[in-house]
Amino acid sequence: MQPIPLSENLAERALSIGSCDLTVPMIEAAKVAISDTIGVTLLGSTSDTALIARGTVSTTSDDTGASILATHYRANPIDTAFANGVAGHALDYDDFTEILGGHPSVPLLPAIMATAEVEQSSGLDLILAYVVGVEIETRIARGVHFHHYEKGWHPTSTLGIFGATVGCARLMHLDTPTTAQAIAIAASNASGIKANFGTMTKPLHIGQCARNGVLAATLAARGFTANPRAFEAPQGFLNVYNGPGNYSIAAMLDRWFAPALVEEPGISLKQFPCCGSIHPAISAALQLHHRHDLHATQIQDIEILTHPRRLPHTNNPDPHTALESKFSIQYCVARALIDGAVTLAHFENSAWRAKTIIRLLDLTRVGVHPAMAPRESATFGAEVVVRLDSGERLQARVDNEPGRGPANPMSKSERYAKFQDCASRALPTKQISPLFNAIETLERAQPINKVIQLARHL
Repeated sequence: MQPIPLSENLAERALSIGSCDLTVPMIEAAKVAISDTIGVTLLGSTSDTALIARGTVSTTSDDTGASILATHYRANPIDTAFANGVAGHALDYDDFTEILGGHPSVPLLPAIMATAEVEQSSGLDLILAYVVGVEIETRIARGVHFHHYEKGWHPTSTLGIFGATVGCARLMHLDTPTTAQAIAIAASNASGIKANFGTMTKPLHIGQCARNGVLAATLAARGFTANPRAFEAPQGFLNVYNGPGNYSIAAMLDRWFAPALVEEPGISLKQFPCCGSIHPAISAALQLHHRHDLHATQIQDIEILTHPRRLPHTNNPDPHTALESKFSIQYCVARALIDGAVTLAHFENSAWRAKTIIRLLDLTRVGVHPAMAPRESATFGAEVVVRLDSGERLQARVDNEPGRGPANPMSKSERYAKFQDCASRALPTKQISPLFNAIETLERAQPINKVIQLARHL
């Protein structure tokens, strides 16, 4: 007998998780990620990327539809998910995980927030949809990586769409067969290639992903059909996107929700507003800055060695825009070495054109770290070697630092400082602390609309 379709298997497993299955650590982990994602979405809403994308959406200022954050506008949930999705990823400051090979929250949260608002769902409903969505997208990642990632797909979008779809299906109270249809529909809408990293099209991937997640669930709810074997068919998602022999369905289904992936290995927050693949090199450079009080004029040579998986999208020795700078390991390391920090200001007002920085970029070499190259996991490592005019050779190495996750969490005060820094560029000061505090108690919100209202321009 033929096994049940993978879309149905995933739907059944996703719908088997209820609010009673949510532990306190799961709820807390979800709230931390949701808070961080809302903060960076507010920040991103002020960017040219978000403004251009928002300009393509038909909005209203009345009380119908879902809220476009940091504005007084609303739109239908499909368009709202698009606008907030682009904003959430516009400045590449959102959370990430190695296991997904991308950013778990930003393809998911804009979709489920828009759906939750129109459904008038509770805060606990939203948290459950988030936890289930992370589980789905990350379980699929386990079955397709790292071939999928290295082939050039943008997993945040190509895999995140399934988390967004299932999260929306949960909030819309779809049954197993209908949710399976939504997943199968989403398989034809998965998109995003890494060639567009460092441009506005990278966050566009996320807007499309969030939009298509809401769309797939909505279409399925209305009876729209798709091939239930859209994943495993000969010309289905797995064989087309990865190729025969380059995926494992068993790896997707193994140890389901044991533990919940939102809790272990957990989700990593960014402390630097740039590509997560660069963060270990930044941390190594910061060690050198603080140990040796470096000055730009002392530096004669910089070498950056990292895992080969980190280089294809970050080896950008001559950035010309803010977005290119966020994907330039050379630029970010230079900033860390001479400024002792990498901040939002370093990606504004043509900071990358500073003469001191240009000189350091010319002195920088990047390559594969021979000891890190064989690793299949724990690949967020880097070593930075600096030679001074005195002939002294300085070096610092970070073996695995995938952001600030469960092993090295941000404190509440650190999280609030980042949230405030982001939100202050989009919202009146009087709304920032109440919004942060409301998210901290999100599981008590009845309905979620009261929290979302604080993220709007009133």
